[in-house]
Amino acid sequence: MLIKNIFERDRSGEVIPLDDPEYPELFKVILKAIRTTAKLNTVVTDDLNQIRDIFSELTGKKVDDTFFVIPPFYTDFGENIHIGKNVFVNHACTFMDRGGITLEDNVLIGPKVNLITSNHPLNPSERRATISHPIVIKKNAWIGAAATILSGVTIGENSVVAAGAVVSKDVPANTIVGGIPAKVIKAIGS
Repeated sequence: MLIKNIFERDRSGEVIPLDDPEYPELFKVILKAIRTTAKLNTVVTDDLNQIRDIFSELTGKKVDDTFFVIPPFYTDFGENIHIGKNVFVNHACTFMDRGGITLEDNVLIGPKVNLITSNHPLNPSERRATISHPIVIKKNAWIGAAATILSGVTIGENSVVAAGAVVSKDVPANTIVGGIPAKVIKAIGS
């Protein structure tokens, strides 16, 4: 049987306690994210390629030349962010991506949006641990200002999440959701 390392265990939804013997390896990536986001958030330039280069350094893979992010930007990990083409991320967003965050093509992310893939177990004896599940935002989706998308959620293609919504369940394609917790408001096109 192949033994998974802490990164594989974390992405697969396993509970990761802070005293896990491999946690220092995970923490090295967290420290890299702190350094790289500090660089991203203090760069003063009108060169969008420089901003994309720093973001690519953060994720460990080159982002497309059509990607546009307005700093400041915050993340706890960085290496589990996957960005499609023509993606726009407005200022002051937080992506906690240990579970993985995928933004497909033509996704729009409003200012102060929170994408949170990690949580803590409910059992008080396990609470000093994290459990992570991916967030996927499908093509052409638009996430409104200050919305929060929680761990394990998929936002369907062409859907809109209203400003300030808290999304804890999957959103079907071609719908608008809003509120706390977010509920379907209407189908797009109706």
